[in-house]
Amino acid sequence: MQAADKGTAGELIGEGLRIGIVRARFNDAITSKLAEACFSELDRLEVDPGDIKHVTVPGALEVPVVLKAMAESGEYDALIALGCIIRGETYHFELVANESGAGVSRVALDHQVPVANAILTVENEAQAWARAEDKGRDAARVAVEMANLLEDLT
Repeated sequence: MQAADKGTAGELIGEGLRIGIVRARFNDAITSKLAEACFSELDRLEVDPGDIKHVTVPGALEVPVVLKAMAESGEYDALIALGCIIRGETYHFELVANESGAGVSRVALDHQVPVANAILTVENEAQAWARAEDKGRDAARVAVEMANLLEDLT
């Protein structure tokens, strides 16, 4: 790969990319912080706000179905999943974490569209707050990097 290629590590080019974001509203304050950091980083990477579609769903289990619809539309260069699953006292945590993660991965593989997974899976609310800003920012960077890379490869 030549140094000028978009997929070169360290050089992220968001200009002209169309990004879809699906955010779970469960644990809304935390997922809003994820989204805020994500939008800020997309702006820094020069993704036009008009090229970003942001939708919300009730919880993490609903994220993959909307990602799938976005992927099937063919309108997006990359997708971002935002959510927060906090361990409780029941097995429900494992179910939601495993199934949402598998669903997000399946969308990416089935549709060959990069999906940055920033659905936090944490033990407690303090861990979620400690990670929200960094993970939101990381999701934006991963989406742009992977969109650049796939563009170079195809």
